[in-house]
Amino acid sequence: MTTELFYDDAYLQEFDAAITAVDKKDGRPRVALNRTAFYPGGGGQPNDTGWLTIDHRRLAVSKVGRDGGRIWHTLEGKKGESVPITPGRQVQGLLDWERRYLLMRTHTAMHILCGVVWRDYGASVTGGDMKPGSGRMDFEFEAMSADLVAAIEKKCNAEIEAARPVTAKTLPREEAFLIPDLIRTRINLLPKQIKKVRTVELKGLDLQADGGTHAANTSEVGAMRVVDYRSKGAINKRIYVEIG
Repeated sequence: MTTELFYDDAYLQEFDAAITAVDKKDGRPRVALNRTAFYPGGGGQPNDTGWLTIDHRRLAVSKVGRDGGRIWHTLEGKKGESVPITPGRQVQGLLDWERRYLLMRTHTAMHILCGVVWRDYGASVTGGDMKPGSGRMDFEFEAMSADLVAAIEKKCNAEIEAARPVTAKTLPREEAFLIPDLIRTRINLLPKQIKKVRTVELKGLDLQADGGTHAANTSEVGAMRVVDYRSKGAINKRIYVEIG
């Protein structure tokens, strides 16, 4: 099992580790590590990128993902460059921090949006996606207007200015599901085999199951702007946001 450092400290940018497995996928080498700060993606949040240094040679990490019970790091070296990559070899990891921190802030912004819409309008989430600095979320609204999205934007920015602490904890599944409205999606997407549930709380605003990385405080998000909204069905409306 890989020690998931991104859950212990979302602000960790550098780490030491050892290679536990090596293989190739789509013609590119990839390695599994005994510990990693690279988030492998999930829940709408993209995977991290960055670099691994092996024998004083820095290789780009272009993709990180879970596969077969391991977290794999796909490596990109210079053409013709040969670097010994074998199990047991020590490596130093470095995240593309500018990208990761922007994703953390974006993910927290999505929870602010979800929290405001649930609290004030009772609308469930039907889908969502994000990339660094922007994202979209779908809600069960029958109708949406410019006035409504302007009101939502104003309320979201008020929650950012409120500087609410953001905390995470892992609970046994049975205990987690005693929390009202833990799952905001229309369908519970947590497989039954998952026995522990990670929750993220924006104190005083939002508490729900979540597996991503977040800013420590809503104030870190910066200003949020609704840049578009669209109807995606009779009771499915999409809101697009960007953060500053």
